[in-house]
Amino acid sequence: MSFFESNSSEFSTYVLGNAPVKQLASGFDWVEGPVWFGDANCLLFSDIPNNRIMRWTPGEGISTYREPSNYSNGHTRDRQGRLISCEHGTRRVTRTEYDGSITVIADQFDGKPLNSPNDVVVKSDNSIWFTDPHYGIMSNYEGFKSEQELPCNVYRVDPESGSLSAVVTDMECPNGLAFSPPESLLYVADTGAMFDPDAKRHIRVYDVSGDVVSNGRHFHTIDPGISDGFRLDTDGNIWSSAGDGVHCISPAGDLLGKILVPELVSNVCFGGRAKHQLFITATTGIYSVRLNREGV
Repeated sequence: MSFFESNSSEFSTYVLGNAPVKQLASGFDWVEGPVWFGDANCLLFSDIPNNRIMRWTPGEGISTYREPSNYSNGHTRDRQGRLISCEHGTRRVTRTEYDGSITVIADQFDGKPLNSPNDVVVKSDNSIWFTDPHYGIMSNYEGFKSEQELPCNVYRVDPESGSLSAVVTDMECPNGLAFSPPESLLYVADTGAMFDPDAKRHIRVYDVSGDVVSNGRHFHTIDPGISDGFRLDTDGNIWSSAGDGVHCISPAGDLLGKILVPELVSNVCFGGRAKHQLFITATTGIYSVRLNREGV
């Protein structure tokens, strides 16, 4: 059985023929938001419909990190190592402090509640950037069915004032997002309105200068499936979820190759001893593969 499908000579050097794609755990309903904690030697991820954040630890397996989790979806760490989470149930972005207490980062814009924050990244200036599609309020499966009061935007939280600004407003349903290694580009997946066959579903890229985002343009369309979540390696290649696994896309927007996964992939993150292990959340299970790559 081949775990990889190569479209380029570059990709053939990124994967290791004797490094298999392993299922680490299964039995969940819809897993998302993987984030690696190197200092704790564990992976955290969301099991959204079951309203919990799970923990996988090498040699120990699965345990529950937080339950209930307010139907958390995407996670990241800030520059101080704290957990930043997107919560569907409370329609907010939060920070878990060192003592375990929860600080609300954002829960409204222009006096109206956010939709359902989905994915989040932290820039080197400590600003927090997150997407806010409406998926978590469309039904009671991943949160609570509610009225949508705001358009689906990408927001930036100022690190000094804590103020919220809408930095990307030209997408149908922004989902996964990540910065290029020098943070001069912001990639955002538009997964479109659910159940709309004519919705735009692609990755867009924007120029970034400080807190200013401009020149949004098409970058790449995943086929099959959609780009739900992704992360970048140190050379700027994008490792994105797809309908048949994980796709590796060059900074020029070319498909370099695929990691084949037997379930629909939702998101990925780099971690492990040297940030060379790609962790994959895929429908009911989590997987991993060691690469000849290092995550940003």
